[in-house]
Amino acid sequence: MVTKKVTYQEAIEEIEEILAKIENEELDIDELAEKVKRVSVLLKSCKEKLQKTNEEVEKILGEMEE
Repeated sequence: MVTKKVTYQEAIEEIEEILAKIENEELDIDELAEKVKRVSVLLKSCKEKLQKTNEEVEKILGEMEE
């Protein structure tokens, strides 16, 4: 299965959609585990993107100080 890379914004929106469904009890028990796994993957992706962006910004700021 090929997974499409999602942007940070798309990931956040999908996480919010899933959380809303969980809060509103719109998911049955069979879907719940699948959606929790998906949120986990999306959160990991967001964390990696934030860390990478932070490193890039720190590098740029460091170069500006030289």
